[in-house]
Amino acid sequence: MSDPTPHLELNDGSCIPQLGFGVFLIDQGDTRETVATALSTGYRHVDTAAAYGNEAQVGEAVRGSGEQVYVTTKYFNPGDDHGRSDATAAFGASFDRLGLDHIDLYLIHWPVRAGGGFVESWRALTQLRTDAPLRSIGVSNFSSAQLERIVDATGVTPAVNQVELHPYFQQTALRRYHAQRGIATEAWGPLGQGNRHAEKVLADPVLARIGRAHGRTAGQVVIRWHLQIGTIVIPKSGDPSRIRENFAVFDFELTADDMAAIAALDRGGRNGPDPDTYDFPKLYRGRAHDPDQA
Repeated sequence: MSDPTPHLELNDGSCIPQLGFGVFLIDQGDTRETVATALSTGYRHVDTAAAYGNEAQVGEAVRGSGEQVYVTTKYFNPGDDHGRSDATAAFGASFDRLGLDHIDLYLIHWPVRAGGGFVESWRALTQLRTDAPLRSIGVSNFSSAQLERIVDATGVTPAVNQVELHPYFQQTALRRYHAQRGIATEAWGPLGQGNRHAEKVLADPVLARIGRAHGRTAGQVVIRWHLQIGTIVIPKSGDPSRIRENFAVFDFELTADDMAAIAALDRGGRNGPDPDTYDFPKLYRGRAHDPDQA
């Protein structure tokens, strides 16, 4: 199957598929089959994390597909354990669980408020990019100030910052900052952060109206919007029909009026955690997931 997905060139010269498939909150027992469905649909980019508990199953699905698949995973950084040796060991564990010959993109999952130890973790990732089977490094949920800290300390700019981003929280200032510094913006919760909030976003009458005009669903309109504003977008679903629907976005284009109408939906306030205050480990202790976090 030819790949219709546009690719973006990152600041390290590598390329990333702009549409990917996320596996947050997909149970281990369902992950292999769900990812296999996504790959058979045409996705060639899968986003997982150590904290999701399903890296091994993602690796099984990727290896079984026979396809060239871009794989992202993330460093689970529990508070004060941020640091060079911890990050290096965590990469090795993720690499072993995935069972692939390399990892395409490795992210610090959250900066965590304690102590700024994420600077040392970033130093570790810069070394891993040199020493390990790893192509690109980046971060997730970093503010512009936190990005400044790691770049000032190391001289190395992340290739990607993965953040909450959807029509109700468009991160305009952060996206502008990224563009000025050559950082690609990647959207988690791209259809609306968390299940309950996503329902509100996708029921928005503006998105419904635009969808009707193009013969598309509101979800397809939102994914197309992400592609056209230049973000990397990783929708997640366990429903095979929705997985296919989310991928069917390459044969239509939103108009300038459509884009302006969606821009006007921005409410400016996040629904997910604030990176400056969030105590990330609470989300994953004992595998106690909250469906409104990512």
